[in-house]
Amino acid sequence: MAGLDQLDNPDVELDVLYDLNGLAERLPGWAESVLVFVGQRGIPAALVLLTAVAWVLLRRRPDAPQAVAGVFWAGLAAGIACLVNAPIRGFVARPRPVDTHPDLHVLVAGEGYSFVSDHAAAAAAVAVALFLVHRGLGAAVFGLAVLQGFIRVMLGVHYPTDVIGGFALGAAAALLLAPLAMATLTPLVALCARTRGLGWVARRPDASACPAPHAERGLAA
Repeated sequence: MAGLDQLDNPDVELDVLYDLNGLAERLPGWAESVLVFVGQRGIPAALVLLTAVAWVLLRRRPDAPQAVAGVFWAGLAAGIACLVNAPIRGFVARPRPVDTHPDLHVLVAGEGYSFVSDHAAAAAAVAVALFLVHRGLGAAVFGLAVLQGFIRVMLGVHYPTDVIGGFALGAAAALLLAPLAMATLTPLVALCARTRGLGWVARRPDASACPAPHAERGLAA
């Protein structure tokens, strides 16, 4: 029995953490700098850009008020996911990987506790919200979210389960609150679309039903 007790009991999560972090450790200095930039600022900036692209693509659709409301919800869902995460992180109080594993090659000094990842939660929330109104862009954002999750672990700033928990939190917040958010945002966007100053936000809800002025003159002639 003593021999059985002494057998190694591998921790899969730590194996993944060390494997991914080891990949970062073998990178040259310039590649490490690129990895840090992409994981810290590059992918979040890309998420903002894709959300703006979604608005440009959807603001002229026949269902523009609802579609644009979904785009606005993507940004709000990311913020809500981070707000919900704040008390969770304090309650779980999981130390950063480097605090318990000082032999890691840490490229970013994370602040606060580790579980769950704000970056992963925000990215997942944006992905789910955009997928509800544009599957292509939603899938693209989901791909970026997965990439960001890998990079956060490579940087040594999060455990894999921190990222998985962030994905779950962000997706749940965006999906579960979507009905209420859309019911609130869609009328607001439709109202903005009918005003002179904010008509650029989205196509007017009744625009497709109203014939163009030159068409009316042609019929009258």
